[in-house]
Amino acid sequence: MDRFSVVIAGGGVAAIEGLLRLRRLAGDTVRIALLAPNEQFAFRALSVKEPFALGAAERHPVRHIVRDAGADWVEDTLSWVDPDGQVVHTGEGAELPYDALLIAVGARTSPAFEHATTFRDAEADALLSGLVEDLEGGYTKRVAFIAPPGPVWQLPLYELALMTAERASSMGMPDVELTVATPDEAPLAIFGPSVREAVGKLLDEAGIAVHASTAAEVTGPKSLRLGSQDLEADRIVALPTISGPAIRGLPGAGTDGFIPTDAHCAVPGTDGRIFAAGDATDFPVKHGGLGAEQADTAAAAIASLAGVEVDTEPFQPLIRGMLLTGGAPLYMSARLIGTGSFESEVSDTPLWPSGAKVAADELGDYLAKR
Repeated sequence: MDRFSVVIAGGGVAAIEGLLRLRRLAGDTVRIALLAPNEQFAFRALSVKEPFALGAAERHPVRHIVRDAGADWVEDTLSWVDPDGQVVHTGEGAELPYDALLIAVGARTSPAFEHATTFRDAEADALLSGLVEDLEGGYTKRVAFIAPPGPVWQLPLYELALMTAERASSMGMPDVELTVATPDEAPLAIFGPSVREAVGKLLDEAGIAVHASTAAEVTGPKSLRLGSQDLEADRIVALPTISGPAIRGLPGAGTDGFIPTDAHCAVPGTDGRIFAAGDATDFPVKHGGLGAEQADTAAAAIASLAGVEVDTEPFQPLIRGMLLTGGAPLYMSARLIGTGSFESEVSDTPLWPSGAKVAADELGDYLAKR
């Protein structure tokens, strides 16, 4: 009798976490194929350090991870899904049949503003090392960091601003002017009042001007409008806008392409055989740790579908974030209900066992043993 066949599409945190959790829960009961085009898995959340020569994002060969998990690696992209036939169609034209499918392909990014440097974590060093060099050389004095509206994870914005401020301070450059603009009511408001207060204090002490509840407009290569205020800047750095993958054969193309999911991360209307996790889903907060939690939830549901006796708890989001500052990091956590938070905490010491930048339980344990 053929084993229960699972396809996991994606090569990021959520996909790898789902692969490792499913193998631990289901053992040899399931056959797993990871559909991913990338040869390297990277903790891209650490890429903000690269332009400041503070270390590179950690990278690991996907081939080794898949081998250690006893899975197959299909080095290809997901093109479309046939839910009725239970087949994944790849970019190269291959067909992968499945009994269960986990989609964790991430979101699509695009520039939000014409006259700004769009931050992309995969290219952080190439995009921003020149800005840091100009700052150190005294050629750049005014830098604006701005966030567009929409479901954008804004923590890198504040990390870039704080690390830029630390670099300017360490070089004795008090005339550098840094500005942050966000459409949110306060920096990292998703974490709740205690975090808002702590992060606000950090930004204030670093001399960074904050414009909250502000829809920024970039009006020229060195000019922007923040509400009713016009501002000049030598460099403007913006986070990208994001949209869902809009996968043919699945719901979601009419909601900015994000994939809807239920409490167990299953995609409605797919007979409980297709699941999604991470930035590809319609969950309003985009964060690697939350994607890993979704993947764990989906893996348990898939293991149960394969006949394994396992607890299948619904997705209960606990957001855990480490804010890099150029000095000591700040650790933040909060439980979420929709886009609101409760049980919010902030600390100078880790609030979760691994203390890792991205809290992914299975992935963290796996990497710690390598």
